[in-house]
Amino acid sequence: MAKILYFASLVDKLGSSSEEISLPSSITDVRALLVWLRTRGGNWETALTEHMVRVTVNRQFAALETKIDDTVEIGIVPARAG
Repeated sequence: MAKILYFASLVDKLGSSSEEISLPSSITDVRALLVWLRTRGGNWETALTEHMVRVTVNRQFAALETKIDDTVEIGIVPARAG
C-alpha cells in the first residue's frame, strides 16, 4: 500500500493528514496520481492541480514524471506554504 501524506493547508482542505491506499495499476507516475486524486471532486479537484502542489516520493521532491507504485511514501505539500 502506498502511503500518502498531506501537509499544511491541504490537511484542512482535504480533511486528512494521511492515507494508505492501494493504487490502481494505471497509476504509474506522480501526474497520474494527482489526476486520479482529483476525480474525488470538490476540494480534491481544486487543491491538487499540478501548479498548486509539490510532491515528494520517498522524501525527495519529485517531477510529475517520477514513477510510483504501492511501495512508496508520497508527500503532497502546497506549492506555497499556507
